[in-house]
Amino acid sequence: MLENWVVVPTCLPAVLRRCHACGSGLFRANGKFRVNANHKLIDVWLLVLCTRCGDTAKLTILERVNVRSVRPALLTRLHENDLGLAAELLQDPAVLRRNHVALDWEGAWRLDTDSLCHGDFRDVSVRFEARIPLRPVRLIAEGCGLSRGEVERLIEEGKVVSAVRLRGKVSGDFTFTLKR
Repeated sequence: MLENWVVVPTCLPAVLRRCHACGSGLFRANGKFRVNANHKLIDVWLLVLCTRCGDTAKLTILERVNVRSVRPALLTRLHENDLGLAAELLQDPAVLRRNHVALDWEGAWRLDTDSLCHGDFRDVSVRFEARIPLRPVRLIAEGCGLSRGEVERLIEEGKVVSAVRLRGKVSGDFTFTLKR
């Protein structure tokens, strides 16, 4: 029997970056953009707010780009502060690298399952709707209603098998088999 599990983002992830005002290391994006045009060139930033003091920081999206090279649909989404666009851009590795930030997905996702793992044998397909780095052990434990220690023990005994490495983090689709 094949079960389908889906990892779904519930909100925008926190941005890990040091605040210049208070020294906190956590920011929240609210989907607001700042667009600044100077003659033929445009700059775009995604605004993030410090979770402790509320200070605003800017994540560079576009820098000194010719306005004509920006698609009109993208420009409209930027001006409308499209939350979906903010989510897309926060998951873009190039944006994260350019701004020297990382994401914290803690509390920003949920696991949708068909049902809890009951029975002796299960094939499970796990699909990610966003690039959320998670440990497969944590997903299996949450989806089956087990402790992480129990899942680790099942992996050691060969009762949980997968083509992907179950010990590290994954952010892409994978399947596993649970034998009890």
